[in-house]
Amino acid sequence: MRIYDACLASGIINPMNSDINDTVQSLASLLKSRRFLLGTAESCTGGGVAHACTELTGSSDWFIGGFVSYSNAAKTRMLGVSAELIQNHGAVSEPVVRAMAEGVLTHSEASLSVSITGVAGPGGGSVEKPVGTVWFGWALHGRATISEKMRFSGDRASVREQAIEHALHGLIAVLTK
Repeated sequence: MRIYDACLASGIINPMNSDINDTVQSLASLLKSRRFLLGTAESCTGGGVAHACTELTGSSDWFIGGFVSYSNAAKTRMLGVSAELIQNHGAVSEPVVRAMAEGVLTHSEASLSVSITGVAGPGGGSVEKPVGTVWFGWALHGRATISEKMRFSGDRASVREQAIEHALHGLIAVLTK
């Protein structure tokens, strides 16, 4: 049995659902028609948006890649997020997610980016930032960065999947405004 098949069988990984695949198809069409390149900065989703994008054949035409910046040090080193910003606001915050989205544009050829940082659980939550709290940032050259906080319910896998879907839908919203 292949490693991928074994991981699927054991529940370690789940195949992307058809809603996500359909959303990526729509996103790809919009990006290609505008000749934009997408980049991602992901923390709690661990590269899930990048994975969803690269499931589509031909994604190298519009997806440049992603930064999986799970640790605070990685956010600083890879994306240029100020350590002071993280210390003052926490990794799961609006200022940090905005800096992550803008960092993708600064440190890559992307013209559009999405960033995600949150608490997927089961641990790590607090009164101020309970499990399921996820911040999103969308940056497009020439426009103001957009950010949004969501609160998702369910287990770790469910929170991550909802975050991936929300990030993708947000990208489409940015492109259609």
